Amino acid sequence: MSVNRCMLLFSRVQPRICAISVRNKNTLVDSRCGNFGSTTLLKDPWSGPLTSRRGVYSNSSSRSPDTSLFVPLNIKSDVDDGWAVGAELTQPLDKSELLKILNKFYKRNEMQKIAADQGLDARLFHQAFISFRKYVLEISTLSADLHIILNDICCGAGHIDDLYPYFMRHAKQIFPMLDCMEDLRKISDLRVPANWYPEARAIQRKVIFHAGPTNSGKTHHAIQRYLAAKSGVYCGPLKLLAHEIFEKSNTAGVPCDLVTGEERTFVDAEGGQAEHVACTIEMCSVTTPCQDISRGWAWTRALLGLCAEEIHVCGEPAVINFVTELMYTTGEEVEVRNYKRLSPCSILDRAVESLDNLRPGDCVVCFSKNDIYSISRQIESRGLECAVIYGSLPPGTKLSQAKKFNDPEDPCKILVATDAIGMGLNLSIKRIIFNSLVKPNINEKGEKELNTISTSQALQIAGRAGRFSSIFKEGEVTTMHRDDLPILKEILSRTVHAIEIAGLHPTAEQIEMFAYHLPDATLSNLIDIFVSLSQVDGMYFVCNIDDFKFLADMIQHIPLNLRSRYVFCTAPINKKQPFVCTSFLKFARQFSRDEPLTFDWVCRLVSWPLVPPKNIKDLVHLEAVHDVLDLYLWLRSLIVFIAIILNQMLITLSFGLFVSISPRRVRGAPKAQDSGVEAGQLDKSLGSRLVQEGLLTPDLLKQLQKEWSKEHRQEEVGVKLVAETLNNKIKGRKKK
Repeated sequence: MSVNRCMLLFSRVQPRICAISVRNKNTLVDSRCGNFGSTTLLKDPWSGPLTSRRGVYSNSSSRSPDTSLFVPLNIKSDVDDGWAVGAELTQPLDKSELLKILNKFYKRNEMQKIAADQGLDARLFHQAFISFRKYVLEISTLSADLHIILNDICCGAGHIDDLYPYFMRHAKQIFPMLDCMEDLRKISDLRVPANWYPEARAIQRKVIFHAGPTNSGKTHHAIQRYLAAKSGVYCGPLKLLAHEIFEKSNTAGVPCDLVTGEERTFVDAEGGQAEHVACTIEMCSVTTPCQDISRGWAWTRALLGLCAEEIHVCGEPAVINFVTELMYTTGEEVEVRNYKRLSPCSILDRAVESLDNLRPGDCVVCFSKNDIYSISRQIESRGLECAVIYGSLPPGTKLSQAKKFNDPEDPCKILVATDAIGMGLNLSIKRIIFNSLVKPNINEKGEKELNTISTSQALQIAGRAGRFSSIFKEGEVTTMHRDDLPILKEILSRTVHAIEIAGLHPTAEQIEMFAYHLPDATLSNLIDIFVSLSQVDGMYFVCNIDDFKFLADMIQHIPLNLRSRYVFCTAPINKKQPFVCTSFLKFARQFSRDEPLTFDWVCRLVSWPLVPPKNIKDLVHLEAVHDVLDLYLWLRSLIVFIAIILNQMLITLSFGLFVSISPRRVRGAPKAQDSGVEAGQLDKSLGSRLVQEGLLTPDLLKQLQKEWSKEHRQEEVGVKLVAETLNNKIKGRKKK
């Protein structure tokens, strides 16, 4: 077969698919969110350290995918069907002659050019040839057609180019994405994310942006609207903030449930859901009215997909233009309400220079745990009590430390904290003291680097001084070291860069569709190919997925279905803690064996009961144990949810089979039109559909909900007791 014949044969095949290569950046941070049944609040979305230059992370033009991500599949070369048809029709092949023929084929520039038109660049062509050569030389019995072609070439009756169709057939076997590139490109098309949420597009939403600095009352006004709404959900990035709104709502006489990744608290003793819910940002669904979604890229998902009549967005003025433009794509207008700081805050002209100059109401801000330990010990050695707050402390310990510092009767008047206080904790701080202006970060390559804090971060932290509702009506900001003070003044004098891009992340459904086309690819490889092929416009970028891939690679050897594997990989764990990572691996292995993840099993895993910590190393281990318990509760909630969905699907299938055999309604079940609710008002949940179709009665559905809530609370009590005991141990260590 000549080259011209090959070109004619493949002229009808689509040319290689070009796609976008998107740079991965860190997910958006320093965000708070709340959703009000008919009113939704988003607090400080997109206030993280993102560049404001549009187009840095995305490109609307198409280009070739990153073929280095394409992992070739192994083709077995030892298959023997026991009947060598080709050898019987011709003659056995000489391996040395075959090697010469194959090497000549590889050196043919015409073959490489034609292959490039089918998506095989130089890298893939080389890998495909190595695999094809190994296959031809090592397989015991070649297919009859390939054997005959090779024999003709050896005898001089055929042309070396006749191998091309067989080479391409083999290449598409080891690189299955070549045959479905167009489908993969469509699945990873992220250019119009607003169309992903038809429920939100079906209602007319009102977006209200509360713009202002810290301590300006913008959150207070939004919370008042939340309490006045008929139903709603508040979401925040911290469990502490969810607890705060949970307590505030119930204190105000507005029944409110608490939902976090690790905890469920219902005000109704029988497990009924309240009209208001306070939750962390991860724990809501945009497909259900009056609920929210997850972190980072999820703020984008919240703003585009929340089903609420009002959405209140609270944040810096730098976000106004972007939110307005984002809402323009959905056809919704934005009303802007501006606020000014309620109490003054000034930058001092002198640095503190020594811990001997600390005063009541001071907060020393550090950016590393080692500095936290060192400075707190130095303060205590001077006979002063201090509270400590940093990110990896358990939420209960953080809350107790904050209450201790805020209590005017407590002798503890000094706080040592990280930038975690900039997330909205209510603290009575008179003076913010920056111990350093350099914060360690992890770059795209996973390397640790030191960067000066951004203007947005500095303003968030400095704004905690002189809170309007505290005993200090005026705030002060300074540094510990004299050389840092002019740098701090310069940072705070800068204008906050406008945010012009929002993050997106591949969903479980999109990855499942990818896996349908690439069933032998690993989850990590699926994510890489998705990002490589993804197309976004200038308003979006694909968020950093390194942590997701880290967990995916860790449990790749464990047999799990794709959905369960995806859920495990979204677990919020600290990958720097070896004990937490090891426990995560044991959770996944236990689940894959269908063995129960019981409370007793977890106690044995963490060697409960624990001894009180004697040094910092023991304290760090206690923090890791608390993270493991949080991980257990988080995984338990999602895994049980998956099991319930699967069981409900089986029940539905069973009922469907029964109805197809005997199309009669369940005795006592009302017809859909007799339920007293119009079809358009029915919830789209599976339970409501079963009631609507007459397969369940409303009373039976309520009974199932009560039983589930009761079992859920009983198992949660044990883990809560362990967590409370662990918090008390850590508090005791802090007092010492």
